Amino acid sequence: MSDVTAVNTLVKKYSQLQQEIGKIIVGQHEAVNYTLLSIFCGGHSLLIGVPGLAKTLLVNTISSALGLNFNRIQFTPDLMPSDILGSEILDETRHFKFIKGPIFSNIILADEINRTPPKTQAALLEAMQEKSVTVAGHHYKLDLPFFVLATQNPIEQEGTYPLPEAQLDRFMFSINLEYPSFEEEVQVVKNTTSTVDQTVDAIFSSEEIIAIQKLIRKVPVADNVIEYAVNLVGKTRPKSEKATELIKKYIDWGAGPRASQNLILAAKAHAAVNGKYSPDIEDVQAVAIPILSHRIVKNYKAEAEGITVKEIINSLF
Repeated sequence: MSDVTAVNTLVKKYSQLQQEIGKIIVGQHEAVNYTLLSIFCGGHSLLIGVPGLAKTLLVNTISSALGLNFNRIQFTPDLMPSDILGSEILDETRHFKFIKGPIFSNIILADEINRTPPKTQAALLEAMQEKSVTVAGHHYKLDLPFFVLATQNPIEQEGTYPLPEAQLDRFMFSINLEYPSFEEEVQVVKNTTSTVDQTVDAIFSSEEIIAIQKLIRKVPVADNVIEYAVNLVGKTRPKSEKATELIKKYIDWGAGPRASQNLILAAKAHAAVNGKYSPDIEDVQAVAIPILSHRIVKNYKAEAEGITVKEIINSLF
C-alpha cells in the first residue's frame, strides 16, 4: 500500500472511529480529536476537568474503539511506585520472581494523577519516555503501542499535588474538558438514565495503530512550517529575542524543544486525518494551544490580571 493510499484509508477509518466514540461520548469533540491525535503520534495526554465530565469514560471508550488493552490505575495519596510498576517476590523455589504491575498494558488510565505525591507520579517518567521500566535493577520493555492518558482535577481543589514540570513536559497534549452545552447535557441525561446500552466496535488493531504511527513520521514537512513551529515556541521564552512584550510581562518560563517536536508531529497527524499529504502553518496553529498551554508558566501579574495561557498563545499567531 502506497503512503497516499494509507492516508486516504486513515481518513475513512478516522471518521468511523469518531462515529463509534460518539455512540458513548456526547460532545467533547475537541478533547476526542486531540486524544486520538496524540495516540497516532505515539504521545501521551493529560485530561483536565472537574469531576463528572466523562474523562474516565472517554479514555475507556477510546481504548475499546482502538481495540487496545486497557488498565486503570486510581491514583491515591497512599499509592506506591511498586503498585504501578510491579515488584519482585520470593517464590516457592526461593528465587525472585517479577510480578508485572498494571503499567504493562497498551493504554494506561492514570486516574486523578495529581492526587498522589510526586514520588509516585515520577514512577511513570521512564515508562512515558523510554517505553520501559526498571525494577530492582532489571529492565523490562513495555508492550507497544503504549500510551498514558492521565486525568487531573483542577489544582485549586482539595488534596491535590501539582505535577512537576518534568512530568508535565512528557505529556504531548494538555486537554481541557469544558462543561457540555444545554443540548449536549440533555442528551447525556437521556442516554444515561435509560435502559439503552450502546456497545463500541473496535475500528483499529494494535498493529494498525503502530503502522499509523510510522505513517505519520513519514509525512513530509516543508522547511518553512518547521521554522514557523520552532519560532512559535521560541516566542514563549521571556528571555528570548523573539519574545513579545506580552510574554515578557506575563510569563516566567517558556516551552522547551520537546514542544517544537510535538508541534510538528501533531501537525503531521492533524493534516493526515484531514486528508492532506503535508501539514501547513494552519495545522501547526490547530494543535498549538493544547501542546503549549502546560509548558508555559505564568507569573503573578498574569494571575492577578486574569490573563489566561490561551489568550497569550493566541497572541503569538
